[in-house]
Amino acid sequence: MSEMFGRAPSLEDIAALAEQAFAALPEGFRRLTGDVIFRVDDFPPDEVLDDLGIEDPFGLTGLYSGVDLSQRSVMEPSPEPSRVFLYRRPILDEWAEHGEITLEELVTHVLVHEIGHHFGLSDPQIEAIEAETG
Repeated sequence: MSEMFGRAPSLEDIAALAEQAFAALPEGFRRLTGDVIFRVDDFPPDEVLDDLGIEDPFGLTGLYSGVDLSQRSVMEPSPEPSRVFLYRRPILDEWAEHGEITLEELVTHVLVHEIGHHFGLSDPQIEAIEAETG
């Protein structure tokens, strides 16, 4: 049995899907996102999981890190750039569990969700928007 099922998507593959997903978003949405840095890692660091009270490293598919747009001030510039992290292994695990969505759809969902946090939206607000548009 050689290569019958192919290979698992790499960090670079997930990053390419995220880039495609971002490029497919409406231009105004992309422009409002600004200079957010996108990064793909296999798992979130233990410190992040501890800070969020998450025990299972598969329990976090993405994370926004930075000062969201609703909290920014021209008087106090953000000390760090805004970042959106996508976590490959938890994304692949969730994708395998769901089966009814494509990997591209899941990566897009996680990316847009984290960009929503960049805009200052809470999880319930993002979920309500998704329910209205989905």
